[in-house]
Amino acid sequence: MTDPTMLAITEAVQAQDRERLLALWSTTGPGGDPLHRCTLAHYLADLCEHPAEALTWDVRALDAADTLTDERAQAHHAGLRVSGFYPSLHLNLADNYHKLGALDAARRHLAEARARLDVLPDDAYGATIRGAVERLTRDVGFSDAAAGSQAVRRD
Repeated sequence: MTDPTMLAITEAVQAQDRERLLALWSTTGPGGDPLHRCTLAHYLADLCEHPAEALTWDVRALDAADTLTDERAQAHHAGLRVSGFYPSLHLNLADNYHKLGALDAARRHLAEARARLDVLPDDAYGATIRGAVERLTRDVGFSDAAAGSQAVRRD
C-alpha cells in the first residue's frame, strides 16, 4: 500500500483507535480526498455508540462516495469500483434510521441497498452484506411496493 493516509487508516481501524481516526479526519477535512473521507467516515461510524452519531458519519461516507471516481478507488486497489460501496453505505444508513425509529427513511435506504446488491462479488464480503440486508428487510417490514418507488439511483 503506497498511500500513507490509507495505511494510517488501516492501522487505526485495526487498533480500533477512534482518536487516531478523528485526527486523520481533521487533517483530511470535508474537502479532502474522497477515498480518504469515505473510508474514514465509514469506519468512524462503526465506532459510534449512538445511532445518531453513527448516522452523521454514515452520511459523510455516502457524500464522499458520491464524489469518488473509480479511477481514484482503483489507484488504491485495482479491483475497487465505487458502485460496490453503495450497498454497504445504504445498509448502514438504513440500520441507523431503523435504530432511531425513522422507518420510512430506513426503508428508502434499504431500497437503495437492495437495488445495488447485484454489484457485490460472490464472496464472503458480498454474502455478509446480502445477509445483513435480508435481516434488516425483515426487521423494518420492508415492502418492495412501498419502498421501491422511493428509491433513487445515485450512481
